[in-house]
Amino acid sequence: MITELRVTPRTVPLPRPWGPDVPVHHVLVCEVVLDDGRTGTGFCWTPQIGAAAVRALLENDIRDALVGMDPHPEAAWDRLWRHLREAGGGGVTTIALAGVDMALWDLHCGDRGLADVLGRRRAGVEVYGSGVNRHYSLEELVAQAERWKAAGYRAVKIKVGLPDLREDVERVAAVREVLGPGVALMIDANQLWDLYRARRAVEALAPYGLHWLEEPLPADDIAGHVELRRSVGVPIAVGENVYTRYGFRDLITAGACDVVQPNVVRVGGITPFLRIAELAAAFDVPVYPHLLPEISGQLAVALPLPCMVEDVEDASFAALGLLAEPYPVTVHGTELRVHDGPGLGLRWT
Repeated sequence: MITELRVTPRTVPLPRPWGPDVPVHHVLVCEVVLDDGRTGTGFCWTPQIGAAAVRALLENDIRDALVGMDPHPEAAWDRLWRHLREAGGGGVTTIALAGVDMALWDLHCGDRGLADVLGRRRAGVEVYGSGVNRHYSLEELVAQAERWKAAGYRAVKIKVGLPDLREDVERVAAVREVLGPGVALMIDANQLWDLYRARRAVEALAPYGLHWLEEPLPADDIAGHVELRRSVGVPIAVGENVYTRYGFRDLITAGACDVVQPNVVRVGGITPFLRIAELAAAFDVPVYPHLLPEISGQLAVALPLPCMVEDVEDASFAALGLLAEPYPVTVHGTELRVHDGPGLGLRWT
């Protein structure tokens, strides 16, 4: 039986800020305590806003509802999500639920690692270099691309969506020139376009060999994504700002995307992430976990379909000094490997 929930906030500066409005990351370390003394640890995360609201929800409504529950992660998640629906079906509620869900999975794994409990399907998984770099000058962007090239990445992703499309074209062309034709190049518009501008951008950027176009439109514009995917030849990736399995269901069944990218925290933890992955597999849509390589890597090696893991430069929890060794995952060259160890393997500093 669950007897306590403890929440410890952490705020850590980014060595490479994600823009003038995102200089830090906020992490809430969540510990769930059982009546036999065992403790499981998970986390919530937000790079910009909402950490105080998430903490308040955890320390009040969620703690009150959680104490006395059986610690099975799926049963607890379903009960808590229904209990919290009055506060919203996603966003603050699912981000808060993620910390509890991961802590319960940490307990559920016992002496085994998460990847082994879920069932490893592959020994390792490729990582792709990712940059939150829309605010970079052209020279800074090219230097980043040169670092990725030197590191041997076979796939990288950059931001687009500047006010002047000609500037996007100049930047994508410069990165392609650095990478050469053999490296997959993805672009991410972060929901900044409408359908008209997205079509114009794809037409202008297609000559540079785009592996996928990510979040071209507002995340909940299903009809727009369907029409865009129908009318362009570049694969469409969505999902980092979709919060429920119902949202993913609607995107997939409508034919709105080629790739889905659930963020394990934003969807509410491991329990809903796995449900989304099984749904996507039924439609042969690959799942590429969004950010958070320390947990995303553990999930990726157990996913039904092959994928890659995103690694934003200098932004992993290990790089930010939030974790103590041994780390749950490490990257050798451009391959992420999951280490043996109990539970989620997250040892917070």
